[in-house]
Amino acid sequence: MLVPLPLAAPATAPPPAPRRGWRRWVLAGLLLGLLGAGTYYLRHQRPLNRYVRRTWATLTARYLTGHERTPLLAGYSVHGIDVSAYQGRIDWPRVAQQGVRFAFIKASEGGAMRDARFRRNWRAARAAGILSGAYHYFQPNRDGGQQAALFIATVPLRPGDLPPVLDVEAPKFHDVAEMRREIRQWLTAVEAHYKVRPILYSNYAFYRHYLAGHFDDYPLWLAHYEVAHPALPAERWIIWQHSDEAYVPGIRGTVDFNVFQGSYAALQALQIAEPAPPPAAPVPVTRKKTVRPRRSLKQSGRTAELVQR
Repeated sequence: MLVPLPLAAPATAPPPAPRRGWRRWVLAGLLLGLLGAGTYYLRHQRPLNRYVRRTWATLTARYLTGHERTPLLAGYSVHGIDVSAYQGRIDWPRVAQQGVRFAFIKASEGGAMRDARFRRNWRAARAAGILSGAYHYFQPNRDGGQQAALFIATVPLRPGDLPPVLDVEAPKFHDVAEMRREIRQWLTAVEAHYKVRPILYSNYAFYRHYLAGHFDDYPLWLAHYEVAHPALPAERWIIWQHSDEAYVPGIRGTVDFNVFQGSYAALQALQIAEPAPPPAAPVPVTRKKTVRPRRSLKQSGRTAELVQR
């Protein structure tokens, strides 16, 4: 008896191959992202590099020894720093050995804040033979006269010190015209007290937008980073703060680096001068009384005799 063979199962179609289009989209997105990041970096590489360096400096601050050194800027002979309580304890004699010829020390801020390390920095920097000056950090929404009074009460400037400095860079203010009036009030009050013209400090962007053309009668200390030379003409500024992330042996951590445009003798010429001595009192001239010689009686008689004749 013939046994029928089982029927073969109908052939099934192979499953469709998975679509791989999403990979192309991901690859295209990555390429566009890299292209955009590259374009952004080329346009903003200086700020980005600066941000990376400062982040790295913050992360490694605990490992600093105070022996780190940043080379002095070539092309200038007079170098200086500016400091505040942020720098902590400073070994000023060692700083003076690094070619630092001048220092500006934060004294006060706003209407009530005194720098916690001003007095010790002030004494030690001058004792180390560094030409020293003091600066006030200006708060634009506070009364300029009140801020000037705080600085005057804090800083005992004397002959041989550098002129006082007003640091104007705080970006939050209500009205630019009002801010300029308060700045002018501070400058006028401080100049009247110390009998010397103050120096105005600001960064390039802030100065260009809000201060240029309004305080040109004051010497300018300009902060401008990541550039070979300041953007302002050389005759417009006297001090250039070219870095705020330098290292100087004697200071544990970063510090601002500055150069003076000119010789050391020119910097010394900015020092507060000795007061002129009062003019000497004129010596009274005493007129001598002319004593006429007495005529003798004999001469008088002879004269009478001639008259009678």
